[in-house]
Amino acid sequence: MPRLIVCLTGMPGAGKSTIAAGLQKKGFESFNMGDAVRAEARRRSMEPTGQNLGRLMLELREKNGPGAVADLIKDQIMQSKSDVVVIDGVRSNAEIDVLKKITQVKLLAIHASTDTRYSFLSVRGRSDDPADRRMFDERDGREIGVGISASIALADETISNNNFTIEQLVNTAYEIILKWLK
Repeated sequence: MPRLIVCLTGMPGAGKSTIAAGLQKKGFESFNMGDAVRAEARRRSMEPTGQNLGRLMLELREKNGPGAVADLIKDQIMQSKSDVVVIDGVRSNAEIDVLKKITQVKLLAIHASTDTRYSFLSVRGRSDDPADRRMFDERDGREIGVGISASIALADETISNNNFTIEQLVNTAYEIILKWLK
């Protein structure tokens, strides 16, 4: 079981998945909350569009409580052999509360401007990435609606990702985690 769970939070396109991938290369195990929803969509034979995944996320929370998405990955985390597990895409304090029942949790918020995030998402290529600015704004509204603003506000540390290279972004997160492990 891990010693520390590092929850990455931030609006879509802020750089959470980039950090998680970079931290995996440094030896940490990583789980993506969105992947858990996408897996549930596959199980239900749903097309993984942004609209479908958003609806499914809201349905899971309504049916199973606001920490429902964290519950989907809880067993995987507890089976991890890594000292540090990185959770990509925490969206609410209820999800953080689910994870705190496993072990120590630290919250790292990633911030990027709206234009920076939109430009990142425009080239990322996930099935649920917004096709235009209207869909981008709708997704932001949905994320705010499930409580992401509160998790960002309560972060233990925040990284501003407007002018970093990928290497700088990952190394900044890595240094913060090393400090937390001391």
